[in-house]
This record gives sequence, C-alpha cells and structure tokens, in this order.
Amino acid sequence: MIQHDVNIIEKTTPFEGYFRIDRYRLRHRLFEGGWSGELTREIFERGHAVAVLLYDPDLDTLVFIEQFRCGALAAASSPWFGAGFSPWLVECIAGIIEDGESPEDVARREAVEEAGCEIGDIVPVCHYLVSPGGTSESVFVFCGRVDAQNAGGIHGLTEEHEDIRVLAVPAAEALRWLEEGRFNNAMTLIAMQWFGMNHETLRARWRTPPSR
Repeated sequence: MIQHDVNIIEKTTPFEGYFRIDRYRLRHRLFEGGWSGELTREIFERGHAVAVLLYDPDLDTLVFIEQFRCGALAAASSPWFGAGFSPWLVECIAGIIEDGESPEDVARREAVEEAGCEIGDIVPVCHYLVSPGGTSESVFVFCGRVDAQNAGGIHGLTEEHEDIRVLAVPAAEALRWLEEGRFNNAMTLIAMQWFGMNHETLRARWRTPPSR
C-alpha cells in the first residue's frame, strides 16, 4: 500500500494558473530495504484525459483532427526537430475528464464537439500514464464506431479557443502514415498501433451486413 511505502513529508502548490504545479517532499522504501533520502519533486497537474480513435468500418475510414499545440511549439525550439516540424498536430479526438463524467462520457462528448461525429459502439484500448516522472496525468484510450460519410470541416468551442480541422482518412492511408512516422504524439501512436493489430477483426465485428 502506498501509505506504507511512501512518506509524504510536505505537499505545496507553488503555482496554479491554467495548469497547476504541486511540489512534494517525500521519502520512499528502497528495493534493498530501508528508506531513501528526502526527495523534492515538482509535479505537473492537469487532470486525466480521454482519447478516442474514430472508425467507420463500412467506409474503412478513420477520423482524425488537426490543431495547434503550444507544447509542440515549445518543443520545436530544441535541436531534435527539423525545419519542417509543425506545431499543428494530427491527433485522435481527446479531452479532459470533468467532475461527474466517466471516461466513456468524455469520448462521446468530445467526438461531437471536435468532429461532429456521434459514437455508436465503443471499445476500450488501454489506460496509460503520460509521463510519470513529472506529471500525474493519465489517458484512457478508446476506439469508437462512427459514420464518417460527412466527416470534415472546422469544429471546436470558440470559448475554449479551439480551431480544429477534421480529417477523414482511409484506414490503409492512415496505417501508411503510422509507418512513415507522421503521428508524433503518444495517444495517437498508441491508438494507431492498436488499430493496426486489430483492424481486420474490428472491421468484421462492426461492419454492417450487406442488404439482401
């Protein structure tokens, strides 16, 4: 149990704005026995999130969004990204879990807000920690069945400064993008790797039988 293996000496909040930073002073048990020295760590707090890969099995098409990301802009100043790197990222639908919502509720809400798509069947993919060395954030990943026939256009909430372009992409092309390294954010990479392993099974399960 955590309370027996970790001793939190002090927890403070040195910054709280759009996001929050908590500072921990703690000790933890060591594998060889005994306790560590006192550690001080700052933890980035932004809540927990949901990502959902939207898939139309009848058209064999995936729905993605493209939007500007401040974190990607900041990362571009490092030497690890070339001149062609863009802070406009191709991603899955995603959003933060609000009080009283389940992860599936968020998936369905965000699909409408960000892409104008209603999710039918939905399957869980995984639940992972984003970067546990510095943030508590985790992401629930789903794959949701949609009708992508009319997917496209610009979406998002004006009051949240969202400017989101919707992309309907044939599954074969999206899988090529995966191989070529076009997806460069973890939630979309994880969702697409899962999709690559489950594509045919999922399509057979969800595809509408032909009319007789």
